[in-house]
Amino acid sequence: MKIQKILFVWSMLFMSSSAFAQQGVEMDLWEGAPKTSNGDPNDLAKVTVFLPKKEVATGRAVVICPGGGYSHLAFEKEGTAWAPFFNAQGIAVIVLKYRMPHGVYKVPIEDAEEAMRLVRRMSVAWEINPKEVGIMGFSAGGHLASTIATHSTGEAAPNFQILFYPVISMEQGMTHQGSRDNLLGKKPKRRLVNEYCNEQHVKYSTPRAFIALANDDKAVSPVNAISYYEELSHCGVPASFHSYPSGGHGFGILQSFPYHFEMMLELKAWLNSF
Repeated sequence: MKIQKILFVWSMLFMSSSAFAQQGVEMDLWEGAPKTSNGDPNDLAKVTVFLPKKEVATGRAVVICPGGGYSHLAFEKEGTAWAPFFNAQGIAVIVLKYRMPHGVYKVPIEDAEEAMRLVRRMSVAWEINPKEVGIMGFSAGGHLASTIATHSTGEAAPNFQILFYPVISMEQGMTHQGSRDNLLGKKPKRRLVNEYCNEQHVKYSTPRAFIALANDDKAVSPVNAISYYEELSHCGVPASFHSYPSGGHGFGILQSFPYHFEMMLELKAWLNSF
């Protein structure tokens, strides 16, 4: 029933596939109340969908999780502003506005998993190959994306992952403290910390990865991404690691990042490699 309602809304809004590439369409992620509440009825999970023109569409899609320390979202530079880049390569973009956890760690994870399932449920209408759905994340959104890549199964599991200056670990001294506090609470149990130290959960089945960061990042230690890359390599998972000399944290798609053009070319080459 939910798919039929979504299809009706889309058919009313757009009459040709070319419109998809011109603007995104925002829609509620959940029909009714989500499984787990964060205590804020005004914080609603949504997705904004950008589909490429039919003549260039490849069937590939990426769900984007913007960062913001699990307290807010850098929704443009780490989300919607990426749509032209991916759409030009025939890749559909689904930007996820996930709910803030407020210490209820299941909340953003459930939102991200539901976004992955939604893309696959809509694969026929959106002309997406359900076996080519990836996840992308920045900073705390990188922690969320890597959580989905290492923990999720079935229709929620991604086929590839793209991580920019990601939080990976929840270990004190290595993690981004604000992200840890907002996701797990001030005094999480040891079991919970271990569960979301994502470098500990890489498996041979973990999807291939593109990882990028600036070496002078003072907000999220590059050790997070390095440890994750090492585990991917140990398990034989194809991974491309890019550490740029400068640029700090949170550059997203901003052209002010000193290595913006090199980064975009390398990401494009990686996407074309499989």
